[in-house]
Amino acid sequence: MGTRDDSDEAYVVGLCNQVLGETGLTQHKFDWLLGDPGTGGRRAKLPVDAYWPGHQLVVEYRELQHDQPMPHFDKPDKLTVSGVHRGKQRALYDARRDTEIPAQGLRLVVIRPADLDADSRGRLRRNQEADLAALKKILARDSDEDRVTDAFRSWLLAEGWTLVDPTDRWTDLEAVRGDERLICEAKGSTSEKGIDADIAYGQLLRRMTSEDPQIRYALVVPSSSVKAVERVPVHVRRLLRIGVYEVTDDDMVLRLPA
Repeated sequence: MGTRDDSDEAYVVGLCNQVLGETGLTQHKFDWLLGDPGTGGRRAKLPVDAYWPGHQLVVEYRELQHDQPMPHFDKPDKLTVSGVHRGKQRALYDARRDTEIPAQGLRLVVIRPADLDADSRGRLRRNQEADLAALKKILARDSDEDRVTDAFRSWLLAEGWTLVDPTDRWTDLEAVRGDERLICEAKGSTSEKGIDADIAYGQLLRRMTSEDPQIRYALVVPSSSVKAVERVPVHVRRLLRIGVYEVTDDDMVLRLPA
């Protein structure tokens, strides 16, 4: 019998690590995601396949037994603490994850064998090139602003920053590194580049509630919006401690001269 380390689940999580630029926490347990109470009333924490704190993302890899009856896995003659056999309990707990994880403000992505290069039994062929291409699409966010935010988040982590809960709940990203703090506003591609750039500067200005020189600000935009944000002169941005970062179409992050 194979180990978890060489399982299809581990393979998928490893590819997700490559796509996200962050190592996920495997079999992570949250205090708020609980199973049904046992005879003593205790409720065990339910694990998720992988959690990427920097991306606020949970991935569940659900093999065939999550979607169709399989006596080998379901053990229909044995009841669980939920009062049903393992197959039904699995469905109950999957539904609980589907509800509770987004309710906590996290993004949940469910991946199945059919989403990747798999055979009729749901076994992955481990075609890394094809599977990576598929996962990039599956893990992509819905809007360009999400793409820009994700790319900058990965860049921050690679540069040694630690993401923290924003002081202002409307802030897109906030990070610390040593004594430094960076408050970030991200924008995606838009037909109103100038207006959106002005709005972004205004949003950063409203967050300048501290005179601490260690607090800096970042305006993060796609390549198509660079000219619009550069309308604010460099010396003004320098006085306001605002750095401008460009996210290219291939998700590279470049800091504009300050």
